[in-house]
Amino acid sequence: MCICGNDLDFSECCEPIIEQKKAAKTPEELMRSRYSAYVLANGEYLIYSSAKQNRYPDDIALIKEFSNSVEWLGLDVLHVTVNTVKFRAYYRDGEGIKVLHEKSNFIQEEGLWKYADGELYNSKVQRNDNCPCGSGKKYKKCCGR
Repeated sequence: MCICGNDLDFSECCEPIIEQKKAAKTPEELMRSRYSAYVLANGEYLIYSSAKQNRYPDDIALIKEFSNSVEWLGLDVLHVTVNTVKFRAYYRDGEGIKVLHEKSNFIQEEGLWKYADGELYNSKVQRNDNCPCGSGKKYKKCCGR
């Protein structure tokens, strides 16, 4: 299983995209590769996969610092359109389990999908949700205690 949650092995799913051996065919593929890159703290790829107007090489160190300071737990893709992907990414930091809930917008530059920007939602794991830690229990009976 890939880091992004797909059934394919990482070497067949996100790795070739992150290593720029294969282009993401859809915004969802790009978003999944970006999630995997966050898990791997690959700031260089995250900058590369952003639209030109949003590339800030100085952010690479910040991305790596954040990604290495949390434990990534999983990704849920909620809704996909032609150029948007709405998702929830779960991670654990020193304060508990957090949710990055975003509607990401993608554009094509020079024939490649790139992350343009996103709309963040204020979300948290609900008591009766399955726990993002993967235990199979409800959040309230697991990490939400």
